[in-house]
Amino acid sequence: MSAFFKIKTYFNYWLDAVDEHSLHAPFLFDFYTKIIKREVIDVPLIESLRKQLSNDHRVVEVEDFGAGSKHLAGEKRKISDIAKLSLSDAKFSTLYSRIAGYCKAKTIIELGTSLGINTLYLAQQPQSKVYTFEGSASLAEIASISFEFGGAQNIELITGNLDTTLYSTLSRIPKIDMVFMDANHRYEPTLRYFDSLLARSHHKSIFIVDDIHDTPEMEKAWTELKKHPLVYTSADLFRCGLLFLDPSLNKQHVVLRF
Repeated sequence: MSAFFKIKTYFNYWLDAVDEHSLHAPFLFDFYTKIIKREVIDVPLIESLRKQLSNDHRVVEVEDFGAGSKHLAGEKRKISDIAKLSLSDAKFSTLYSRIAGYCKAKTIIELGTSLGINTLYLAQQPQSKVYTFEGSASLAEIASISFEFGGAQNIELITGNLDTTLYSTLSRIPKIDMVFMDANHRYEPTLRYFDSLLARSHHKSIFIVDDIHDTPEMEKAWTELKKHPLVYTSADLFRCGLLFLDPSLNKQHVVLRF
């Protein structure tokens, strides 16, 4: 990804982003003011784990089935580098947790476990079960230790190539309430995974797509997802995009300041 592309996409986002004063739809106004703009309250235990991982300089071999890391080259990477450069920060991790609470998610799908920090935030909802998918066995091993450290009992970690593991797992789980997509980061697989997950979703399900502006491929995928006939409202937060399937909402797309 070129620096110019990143600068251009952020500049376009900055020009278009609005806050609650420009939101006239009651649903978007309430969602923005009560969920997106709420004060960031992190979980000290999870943030302590993040700090530990950020200081862990062991080298692991990462098998990557997708487009590869946007920050780290090669298969051998330091855990500290992954923690510092590849994970969502607390601002976004806590947002994802709030969204899970908002939709009272009982079944959550996460594509891309990495070190397990986001997973632990998603699992903060006591009524939920989080199915998280990780292609790299070495990262999955670290994540499983993270889950033990965090005392999470409502996480199922599925390891292996997502092209195989996703479809075999979807056949045995209940309807999906929330999806966090942070795997592969290429155009065709992103749309394919979305279609498979959509078939197991319902009209109140919420999809979160990470890294929507990181590459031209992901921007193209995001553009297609916004136009999907079963997506009624979409919101661009630059790092991620939100997709709402509720047909009671007006067909609209917004760019939100966050």
